[in-house]
Amino acid sequence: MLPISSRRGVTTSFGTALFTATSATCVTGLVVRDTATHWSVFGQVVILALIQTGGFGIIMAAAGFSLLSGRRISLRERSMMGDAFATRHVGGIVRLATFVFTVTFAVELLGAVLLAAPLCMEYGPRGIWIALFLSISAFCNAGFDILGKNDVLFPSLSEFATNPVICLTICSLIVIGGIGFATWSDITKHRLRFRRYSLQSKIILVTSLLLITVPTLFFFLFEYQRLPMTERLLASFFQSITPRTAGFNVEDMSVMTEPGQALTIILMLIGGSPGSTAGGIKNTTLAVLFASFMAICSRRDEADIFGRRIDDNIIKQAGAILTMYVALSLLGATALCLIEGLPYLACLFECVSAIGTVGMTVGITPRLHAISHAILIAYMFVGRVGGLTLIYAATESPKKNPAKLPRENVTVG
Repeated sequence: MLPISSRRGVTTSFGTALFTATSATCVTGLVVRDTATHWSVFGQVVILALIQTGGFGIIMAAAGFSLLSGRRISLRERSMMGDAFATRHVGGIVRLATFVFTVTFAVELLGAVLLAAPLCMEYGPRGIWIALFLSISAFCNAGFDILGKNDVLFPSLSEFATNPVICLTICSLIVIGGIGFATWSDITKHRLRFRRYSLQSKIILVTSLLLITVPTLFFFLFEYQRLPMTERLLASFFQSITPRTAGFNVEDMSVMTEPGQALTIILMLIGGSPGSTAGGIKNTTLAVLFASFMAICSRRDEADIFGRRIDDNIIKQAGAILTMYVALSLLGATALCLIEGLPYLACLFECVSAIGTVGMTVGITPRLHAISHAILIAYMFVGRVGGLTLIYAATESPKKNPAKLPRENVTVG
């Protein structure tokens, strides 16, 4: 809110500052003020610091300070770090954390170097700062950009839709940040020996590949026919990656067809991988539910993936997560629709973008009223912290009772 944070040297309203800080910390990217034209360099540095912290996660950021200070990491803290990394192995967790911090800063620096050349050609020396900002924002799947101008607000990457260096670099940063820290470790340790990867890494890599390939084909065939062949392929590829869950765009989302917006909503809801900088229900949740569906279709007692059985509790958790995200998205969209009088699909798009911590928009977020902004703030918080985490934190652990209630069958379907 400080005057030093705005370009005009005036105090920013509490609502705008809270929305921006939440969006940055939850690495979402939804904004009510154009980041380049409203915020000063100081304000942009604050936003970038929040993005980096949110990308690591609060637990990992705290662990980073502990490692830098030389303080010993307790067993409880190691267990929490394991949860943050989405790995069940506490042994070697400090070494893994050091590896993650090192790789993160190295990848972000490399991304900034690759982006600097084309951006400096367009913006001069300021292009170096823009390149660093975009690199960190893309790696953390945040979707913030500082490319806006007084006559063109909220442009995202539309100005560089035909630039393969910028588009492909941003796509690479999004994917690397979104596949999860534990998967990096597997790839680094086992190289291309896929069979030696953990089951979680196998699921993440295969589902990520499918969730990039299939939407790319859809967008190429049905959404961007008006573009020349090379630009059409580049836009389709970019559009398949950025909804999970980076929030950049090279095309105006408000002019996209309804089937295209619907597919984008699905991709935003799925999101990235557990233990990564991305949000959403996670691609592993989708894979577990699909494995359960296939087990039912083939009348098998247990679901399996890559020759490994999936525990029933994991399937229950996956179902609960999907139900929660879908219910909250529909409820929020209904509330926004009633409050703002806007089309339901547009309201659903914004709500899924918020709870999936994506940041893509059809352009209605800056025009919403304060109560609608409060709903989106809550959704961004829930999406980053995790619905089940909030439920577990708010409820007591049930006491173990050896007695079980009588069982009775119910017909479903």
